[in-house]
Amino acid sequence: MDDLCLTGRMSLFTWLEIAATLEVDGVELYPDFFPTFDRGYLEDIRIALARHQLTMPILCASPDFTQPDAQARRAEVERYKHMIDLVAFFDAPAPRTCRLLSGQSRPELSEDDGVAMVVECIEQVLPYAAERGVILALENHYKDNYWTYPEFALPFKLFQRIVDAIDSPWFGVNFDPSNAILAGEDPLVVLEAMKARVVSMHASDRHLLPGYTLEDLRAQEGQQGYAHILRHGEIGTGLNDYPAIVRILEEIDFHGWISIEDGVDGIEELRRSIRFVRKVLAHDATK
Repeated sequence: MDDLCLTGRMSLFTWLEIAATLEVDGVELYPDFFPTFDRGYLEDIRIALARHQLTMPILCASPDFTQPDAQARRAEVERYKHMIDLVAFFDAPAPRTCRLLSGQSRPELSEDDGVAMVVECIEQVLPYAAERGVILALENHYKDNYWTYPEFALPFKLFQRIVDAIDSPWFGVNFDPSNAILAGEDPLVVLEAMKARVVSMHASDRHLLPGYTLEDLRAQEGQQGYAHILRHGEIGTGLNDYPAIVRILEEIDFHGWISIEDGVDGIEELRRSIRFVRKVLAHDATK
């Protein structure tokens, strides 16, 4: 990810060429993958997507709606509107989503104030998203890759308060089972509680490096980015019960996008993760 976002060692065009070999239908992009949002560059990316027969149905945006300064929150709302525009520009078939985060869990922030800030900001962008046919998907997230503090709504009780406060067909949940584990929750319990609102999903299997605990992870929460002891793993090799997850999704006739979160340890591992998810969706995960 740093090669795309920070160092520039990989271009987005190169990543799309790689993605075209993975037997996937689309790609979820992250705003920092784009070195510029100039119209000409975006047109070139749209052409590359079409050439590789890929769509871009999910943008992994990371708005920080818990900033204590009201003017900073307004600026964040305006930045997030540009992310909604980006999803609309690539014009993927519905359902197309723009990922939402609540914001950082700043030490001085109370639960009630944080929930109020987040709900207010989401309600400000909902009409804008609806006009462009983009669903806003709040993820039960751990932490943006370049944040200092963890996600404010990582605890399920806060996540649920935010979701319950917003009633709109243009708002839903992006479910990530691994993040539920990091929050100390049972992913199946979280999914069961949220299943009626799920519009997209991140398939992942994170794990801690051997010898470390969740308590060790909590001790590293005040540093930028992900803790070095936290790793993505090959999907199907971790703690998540994917056959059970799929059964719950089938109960709601889920037809949203499932985005594969892997590739940290190489493209071949990513290929195995993709094959596993396809098998489990076909009820063939044991083969």
